[in-house]
Amino acid sequence: MSGETSSRPGFYGYPESREGPETGYTSTPGKNPVVRGLPLALIGSAATSLNLVSSILWTNAGFSSLRKIKELDNYYPRYDPTVIPLSQSQLADQTATTDFSSSPGEATSTTVHHTAAYYVAAYKAGGLTPTKVAQTLLDNIESNAQHRVAFLQILREKVLAAAELSTSRYKNSRPLSPLDGVPVAVKDEVDLAGYSRCLGSPLTFPASVQATSWCVQKWEAAGALVLGKLNMHELGLDTTNNNPTKGTPLNPYNSNYYTGGSSGGSAYAVSAGLVPLALGADGGGSIRIPSAYCGIYGLKPSHGRISGSPTVGLAPSTGVFGPMACSMADLELSYRIMATPDPSDPASSLFAAPTETPHPSAKVLGIFRPWFDVADAPIRSACYSALSHFQSIGYSVVDISLPYLAEGQLAHAMTILAEISSAIPPSSFSSLTPSNKILLSVGRQTPATDLLQAQKLRNLLMQHLVFLFQKHPGMLIVSPTTPNAGWHISGGKGDLKHGVSDANMSVRSMTYVWLANFTGCPAISVPVGMTEAKEGDGKIPVGMMAMSEWGNEESLLKWGRKNEEWAWKKGEEKVNKAGGWTDVDEWFNK
Repeated sequence: MSGETSSRPGFYGYPESREGPETGYTSTPGKNPVVRGLPLALIGSAATSLNLVSSILWTNAGFSSLRKIKELDNYYPRYDPTVIPLSQSQLADQTATTDFSSSPGEATSTTVHHTAAYYVAAYKAGGLTPTKVAQTLLDNIESNAQHRVAFLQILREKVLAAAELSTSRYKNSRPLSPLDGVPVAVKDEVDLAGYSRCLGSPLTFPASVQATSWCVQKWEAAGALVLGKLNMHELGLDTTNNNPTKGTPLNPYNSNYYTGGSSGGSAYAVSAGLVPLALGADGGGSIRIPSAYCGIYGLKPSHGRISGSPTVGLAPSTGVFGPMACSMADLELSYRIMATPDPSDPASSLFAAPTETPHPSAKVLGIFRPWFDVADAPIRSACYSALSHFQSIGYSVVDISLPYLAEGQLAHAMTILAEISSAIPPSSFSSLTPSNKILLSVGRQTPATDLLQAQKLRNLLMQHLVFLFQKHPGMLIVSPTTPNAGWHISGGKGDLKHGVSDANMSVRSMTYVWLANFTGCPAISVPVGMTEAKEGDGKIPVGMMAMSEWGNEESLLKWGRKNEEWAWKKGEEKVNKAGGWTDVDEWFNK
């Protein structure tokens, strides 16, 4: 049988290199009906109260099909996808860098959005202070219903106190970092001292220790002004951010579309121009999907790299924290600070502090065309246009094959549902939306034998990726971020008020993103184009994704910067800022 890991020098937990079978890829459209209103409420109640109903739904989802994969008899289950580079030079440096060399030029999104650099320059020039920024942003967020729904909680006095300290530091010419005084916000999956944590639900998740999550501590220690906690899809269990309980932020590009989820509040806050960067969390595309839908940049780091301690996540083997930003410079800045190794965390403490590699990275892009090409025509067009650009600047494109992708997506879904449902007591299900009553009830039906099959498939996929990364060193595996251009709110205000279950669309939106979560690889989503909307004014952004080998976020950041130079090229913009974008500079100058 194939073991779980091998002893490759310089890595912890590195899988064996083993090519998987040629299975091809066929996308079979789902046959689940869209359910809303009273029927959805009735099914939700039945799923929580009748074991037979949730059992039937589990079987209907196709989870038991993993039992038919005989190849899995040759693999051990792998429960943890953490793989860590351990070179001696990395181990020597466990301190985050303060030399942020990414400085996009005039042909990037920096000329369109108000980035962290905009705030720092204004503070140093004396025309603006962090106190003025904090007061103005909070006043306008709290007085605007569209902005306010993106935030679940704001502690005004806490924000202003931090702003006063930052203002004093700039007055004395002693800013802490390029993030000092920069307004940011965080998804409600993390703990933030003084704030409650509800994960976008009516439930509460009190921390055992009243402390701020490590990754947010690092932002605060760098001087960032955390404006508050952001909206999210209830429990992070879908990709729309439809939240009848807490409210649903609408896409700044087109209010007839969702922001995407589950980090929809984070995507809204950045895309609407309220903050240049925000914290998201990603267990199944929840950073990358809303980043694609809202025309911003999102990084899902390597599993285990970024510590959220003492926060206990609901999906420990798939979920990570990461940054979302209006520009690559801000994505890189926020990532480097939040990825400071946490000495109390077993995985994070083994990673080196991220620093820009001085040597050129490989310029190889891998594409599995049968998978890539299931995307809708406008998505394919935008992504192939981006591929052509990368080829024109020296990247080579190689064809690769990935086995069991349809089955792997099922295995990922089974795993994350089992993890989250095990963390929520059934007595709490009645407080949740009907859609989540169904999902959690289904997740609790997963037998141990089937869960083990899913982890065997995880191991198979990780070993196949090692085979590919060793065959093509430094390769980035590229695909669309989603096969669809945004998610139209087809049921209008009724769906926003009562919720909706569209299992087919949920599964389809995750066609590409799940692989990085299940295998632990880092991945980035970047905007590459715009396409027509089904309804309303405002085109919809198109995102493209790249996934690298474990620990190789630097190649993703370099690739993202090259994309940014192209996508925002002056006079030839492939993307534009949202129609609902707010010029906060006008607020500050009133």
